[in-house]
Amino acid sequence: MSTVAAETIRQQLLFLAELDRLKSVIRQSPLIDRSRRENSAEHSWHLAIFALVLAEHAEGVDPLHVARLLLLHDIVEIDAGDAPIHVAGKDRAALAQEERTAAERIFGLLPAPQAQEFLALWQEFESGTTPNARFARALDRLQPLFLNTLTDGGTWTENGVTEQQVMDRYGPAIESGSPLLWQEAAALVRRHFAD
Repeated sequence: MSTVAAETIRQQLLFLAELDRLKSVIRQSPLIDRSRRENSAEHSWHLAIFALVLAEHAEGVDPLHVARLLLLHDIVEIDAGDAPIHVAGKDRAALAQEERTAAERIFGLLPAPQAQEFLALWQEFESGTTPNARFARALDRLQPLFLNTLTDGGTWTENGVTEQQVMDRYGPAIESGSPLLWQEAAALVRRHFAD
């Protein structure tokens, strides 16, 4: 094995070891069985599966590319933590800078070409301008919405969130990525709040 190949593997293994920390970032969303809250690694995996299962409901997307975006998008939470949608008090501009710094540090553990590739994927998700990124962002909103409807309101109940707030906070992102999924999600929300 060449020295270059050995160094590449060492950097990749260092990155993979660092990602283990994502398992310790606890999110607000409970598991459906309500035994505990999910962690960010579980969330990312679940979202990647959402992409593979639900891609037919979005136009012009590549489900594997969407899964890549979703597997990488929350890695920054290792440094920046999770910023729940319903919890006030976090300056969005400061959070964006924290996440950017985290992305540069964590992806920077990789060999330069791979670091640049992963950082570009993370930036694609953040910008939300491509069909793949819009669908990935839609799924990132859909998954916690879905969990909340299956856990008697979950974080909505804990944070006193109203039906209108749910529609306003989740609707635009989901609808932008898949109008069909938003139609179904909105029906789930209405049913939840009607009960």
